[in-house]
Amino acid sequence: MKISKKDALMWYEFFAGLPDEEELLTHQQEIALAALSQIEAAVDARREALMAGIPGLKTLDGRTCFVGDEQKFSRGCRSCLTGTGLSAVRKTNKCNIQCKFCYNYGELDRIPPIGEGMWQIGGTRFYEKDIDLLLSIQNKPTGISYVYLEPFMEIETYYGVIRRFAKAGVHQHMYTNGLLCTEENLRALADAGLDELRFNLGASGCHPRVIEHMRIARRCIPYVGIETPMTPEFEAAFLRRKDEILSIGLDFMNCAELHLNPNNIGNYAGENLYMARLGYVSPIWSREITLRLMKMADEEKWPMLVHDCSNHTKFARGLNLRAKEGGCFGASDYACEFPVIPYAAFLPVLRDASFAFLEEEPLPDGYRPGDIVL
Repeated sequence: MKISKKDALMWYEFFAGLPDEEELLTHQQEIALAALSQIEAAVDARREALMAGIPGLKTLDGRTCFVGDEQKFSRGCRSCLTGTGLSAVRKTNKCNIQCKFCYNYGELDRIPPIGEGMWQIGGTRFYEKDIDLLLSIQNKPTGISYVYLEPFMEIETYYGVIRRFAKAGVHQHMYTNGLLCTEENLRALADAGLDELRFNLGASGCHPRVIEHMRIARRCIPYVGIETPMTPEFEAAFLRRKDEILSIGLDFMNCAELHLNPNNIGNYAGENLYMARLGYVSPIWSREITLRLMKMADEEKWPMLVHDCSNHTKFARGLNLRAKEGGCFGASDYACEFPVIPYAAFLPVLRDASFAFLEEEPLPDGYRPGDIVL
């Protein structure tokens, strides 16, 4: 069904007024999904046009896009997309700042602790002394990542675990907003065996202190890069300090397409959103910022690789992980993070006169105003 934008708006205004617990009838569900498909198709067409303007665009086995020297493609990302997946190690339930794009926005003071002296890996809790037992029983992953929330809140607790995984030859990467880094703790991480450090530069608005911390990290940690959600605020801040950042000699910049959940969607009220494969909900501008930066990087021959960590990339990640786990054909953990479609969130794009559907057709019988929808 190639629903028109006018009809999609009419129905979404109706859906948005329904109680959350009221389920749509089958014909109404078809209308709702047809509208999302129309929005996504228009978004895809815009992106294809942008990508066509990047002569140096490359892919990693068709799973993601990037520009730059493939030798600088993050080994952690390669593990995520082609290895045994992204094995998350969770420890710290606190953060020193609150970003409006954070998936835990508004609940940072209510994040449950993992447990004193404990680490969560694969949903199971371990003490540091248990890591050797884990590695002796299960197949070691190609890579692990330290996430949840800001590890430098208690970075001294990480060194021992990092040493154990380093001894086993597991590639390890860590995320940080960079504000609490010091030369001392960065060198301690390097000595423990951390392979890769990723700075969420958007969290600090490209703060000069964090840029200096990246410069220090570059001197002692094997692989250093940026990974941050693409927002207009980040784009503006990055471009103001672009030359300073590029002078560090970073390996990569992972441009994450911002996706929203019930915690942070309110911070983007009024923005044009789309839904990728009936899964992640994202502002349309997020990946377009990525593609603009990739085009600039390609034209100016930036020394760091720029990676398009998009919703498509995360879809490929889920397929790869489930395949490595022995899942059935087509299995993936990619899914919508909302219990029901947030219909009201799509009203701005449907009301935007500058956003056009590619192809439209009248609603068939049974779907028009005044029809009995069964």
